Amino acid sequence: MAILSKEEAKKILDKVIGFSKADGVEANLNGNDGGNIRYARNSVSTAGEDSNVSLSVQTYFGKKSGTATINEFDDASLEKVVRRAEELAKLAPENPEFLEPLPQQTYGAESKTFIESTAKITPDYRAQAAADSIIPATKKDITAAGFLEDNRGFSALSNSKGLFAYNKSTGVDFTVTMRTNDGTGSGWVARNFNDISKLNTTEASQIAMEKALQSRNAKAIEPGKYTVILEPNAAADLLGLMIGGMNARQADEGRSYLSKKGGGTKLGEKIVDERVNIYTDPWNEEVPVGNWASGGMSRKKMDLIKNGTVENLIYDRYWASQKNAEPTAFPGNRIMEGGNASVEDMIKDTKKGVLVTRFWYIRAVDPQTLLYTGLTRDGTFYIENGKIKHPIKNFRFNESPIIMLNNLETLGKQMRVASGGGPGGGGSSLIPAMKIRDFTFSSLSDAV
Repeated sequence: MAILSKEEAKKILDKVIGFSKADGVEANLNGNDGGNIRYARNSVSTAGEDSNVSLSVQTYFGKKSGTATINEFDDASLEKVVRRAEELAKLAPENPEFLEPLPQQTYGAESKTFIESTAKITPDYRAQAAADSIIPATKKDITAAGFLEDNRGFSALSNSKGLFAYNKSTGVDFTVTMRTNDGTGSGWVARNFNDISKLNTTEASQIAMEKALQSRNAKAIEPGKYTVILEPNAAADLLGLMIGGMNARQADEGRSYLSKKGGGTKLGEKIVDERVNIYTDPWNEEVPVGNWASGGMSRKKMDLIKNGTVENLIYDRYWASQKNAEPTAFPGNRIMEGGNASVEDMIKDTKKGVLVTRFWYIRAVDPQTLLYTGLTRDGTFYIENGKIKHPIKNFRFNESPIIMLNNLETLGKQMRVASGGGPGGGGSSLIPAMKIRDFTFSSLSDAV
C-alpha cells in the first residue's frame, strides 16, 4: 500500500477534510517503500526492506492549531485522528505567526522524479551491487564498507481551502569506504540518483579502491594556506551550508552572513566571484524534485546568486507577509554552474596544491561570517608541478564558503551529489569541482 496513486491519495484526503469540524484543516499523506543492503569487513551485515504510509492532520480554530498522526486508513481511524487533532488545537495557545492554509495553487509541469526501473529494484540487485564492490576489494587486500539504499515514495497534501498536491519519486544512494588492510590508506565515494541505470557500483568502488591504495603511508606537511582542488562532494559540503543560510528573516534580523551592519540585507550586493551562479530548478533533468514544497507552495526556477550577486532570499509565508514580499518555496535542489575542466585538468594546471576528496565533522565557528571548521578525509593528496606527488595526512580547516568563492581560480565539471530531501521528492545538488587559492588549513590530524 505504500505507494498510493494520485486518485487513491485524494480519496483518503477528501474523507479527512470532510470529517473536520474545525475552522480549517490541512492533511499530509506520505508513503515509502524502501530497501537496503549494508556491508562491512567485506561481508554483508544487514539487508532488508521497509514500507510505511502515514497521515498527519493539522486542524485549527482561529490561531490555535493541533496536529495528530496515524497509519490506519479505515473511516473510523480517519475520523479518530481528525477528532484528536481538534482536541489538541483547542488546548493549544494561540500562535501569533499562524497563517491559514493556502488556496489551490498553480503548479508547473510534473517533474521526472519517478523512474520505473528504480522502483523495481530487487534484493538480487542489491546483493549483486554489494558483490561488485566487495569482490574486487578482497582481491586487492582492501576492506570494503558500504551502504546502498533505494526508495520509492509519494507525498500528497490537501486542505479545507481546496488545495490538493501530489508527487511521487524514486531515489538510490550508494556510499562506500575502502581501507587498505595495513590501516594506512582510505578512499571514499558516494553516488545519488533518481535513475538506477546511472549507478555503477563497480565503477564507484574502483575509484574508492584506487584512492585507498594511493593514500597509503601519508606524509605530514605544514598547515597553512594552500591552493586546493575540491572534488564536488567536498565543495558541496560548504556550499550547502551557505545556500541553506539564505533565509530572509535571519538576514533581516541581523542573524546571518547576509545581514548588513546597521540593518538591512545584502540582497542585490555582490558577495562572491562573478563566475558564481547558483539557482534552483525543480525541472532540471539531472536533479529533478517535486514541483511543490511544504504547505503546498509552488516551486519555481529561481536564481539565488547570479554573477556573484545575491539575487533572491528565501521568504517563508509569514515573513513575506510582514515584509510585503513574495513568499518562496524552500528549494528542493541546488545547482551551481560549472566549467569544462576535469579534476585531472586542474591538477595538471597546479604548481603546488592539495587535492581534497571530502570533508567531514563540519561545525560552525561564526555564523555572521559563515566561518566553519572540519576535517579532510578519505584521500588527501599533495600536488606539485601538475602531478599528485604523494598522499598527505589529514588537515583541520577553518574556512568560509564566502571567502572560498572569492578565491575561486577554476570551475570544473558538475556532478550530482546528495543534499537532503523535502516534501514532494528527494533533494540533490549539481555542484562542480573547483580550484581555490589560499584555503586555510589550521592544523594536522592523525586520523586516516
